[in-house]
Formats: sequence, C-alpha cells, structure tokens
Amino acid sequence: MSISAAIRLLVALPLTALLFACSDDSDAAASARKPVAASSSPSADLPLGTGFDFYVLALSWSPAYCLIEGARANRNQCAEDRDLGFVVHGLWPQFEDGYPQYCDSREPERVPSQLGQAYLDLLPSMGLVGQQWRKHGSCSGLGQKDYFEVLRAARQRVAVPAAFALDKLPAKIDAFDAEKSFIAANPGMERDGIAVTCDRGMLREIRICMSSTLEFRSCAKVDRSGCTLDNLSVPEPN
Repeated sequence: MSISAAIRLLVALPLTALLFACSDDSDAAASARKPVAASSSPSADLPLGTGFDFYVLALSWSPAYCLIEGARANRNQCAEDRDLGFVVHGLWPQFEDGYPQYCDSREPERVPSQLGQAYLDLLPSMGLVGQQWRKHGSCSGLGQKDYFEVLRAARQRVAVPAAFALDKLPAKIDAFDAEKSFIAANPGMERDGIAVTCDRGMLREIRICMSSTLEFRSCAKVDRSGCTLDNLSVPEPN
C-alpha cells in the first residue's frame, strides 16, 4: 500500500466510526419513541414484594390531570410538547381492606437521580418518582431498584386499548365501556379487577389489580369504589 493510500485510510476510519455511532444513537432514540407492547406474562425472575396482599397499578390520563390541577400541575408533565396519554401514577401495595403507606425502610427516602431518570418514560417527573417511592414503594418489601423494576414490569403487562389513541381524541366514553375496552385488550383481566376514577366529568385514572407476581386478579373493594358515570370526557393533550 502506498503512503498516500495509508493516510487516506487512517483519516477515513475515525469518520466511519463516528457515522456508525450517530446511526446507533438515532436508532436508540427512535426505539425509545415506539410504544411498548404488553407482555403476556411476568418474568420468572421478577423481584417479589412482601407484606401486602396485592398491587394496584394506577394509570393516570395525563391531559385530565393537567386540566384538573391547573396551576398546581407539574410543569414538565403538562408542557405543550409532551403529548402524554396514560402515565404511571404509581404501583401501590394493598391489603384486601385498606393499604399501607409511608412505611419504615432501610432505603433512603430520596431516589437517586440516576435511578429515577431511568423511569421518566413511565412516571413523568422526578417529584412523582420520589413521592411514589416514599408513600408506596417503601411498603413493598423491596429496595428502590427492585420496586421500580417491578413497576416497569407491571406497566408492560398492560395494553392500552385503541380507543385511547391520541389521534382519536378528544372523545367521550362511559366508565363501564372504558373498563370493557381494557378487559378486551388484556386477556386474563377480570371484570372486578379494574376500576375507573373520574373527576369533573373527565376520566382521571384506570386502576388495575395485580398479584405480587403481576398476574391480573380480582379486587372487589377497589372495583366497588370506581366511577360509574356515563359520557366521561377524555381530553386530548395541550
């Protein structure tokens, strides 16, 4: 190989590596924007919580939260460019009657930034991440890392029905029909294992009951406490 050819090769190699790196970053960003398909069953190595009977996965309809809370709403969550639909409000340990909260834990109250930021695709602010750990995660019998791992697995268990696609909003839906749509989209979900909450005529949350291994299960008291109103508004993002 001539000296001039060798020089050209040495110049080209770093440029090629840079192009590949940029391509990888673009692919990762595109992948992060894709919706996550619901998993049909929990992982066999899922951390198991203790000291409670079951979980409630609370999915909050973000546009309703932003409208209802107004000036008190989290600015990051309600920014005009977020276009959020359902976000995770929390994964709450429950008893068959009542629920624990703010439990003693060997873990710190504060969630480290590096850990919390890994879950901002589910819980849209660090304030919510920290509040959910202190109030609910501390009662799961799990450390912070394991609790948020289970929270992600719980969210991945649930498919959001097509009725809530952003391109179909704003919309109106009866509370009973909202529950039916989730049951139809998630095999194994039980009629008395899901509840809608509403506020000011808007659909506010979907609450889904799961075992400690994240199997769908019934929870009569949670179901009975749900909203039963017709013609609920499902607002679109700002």
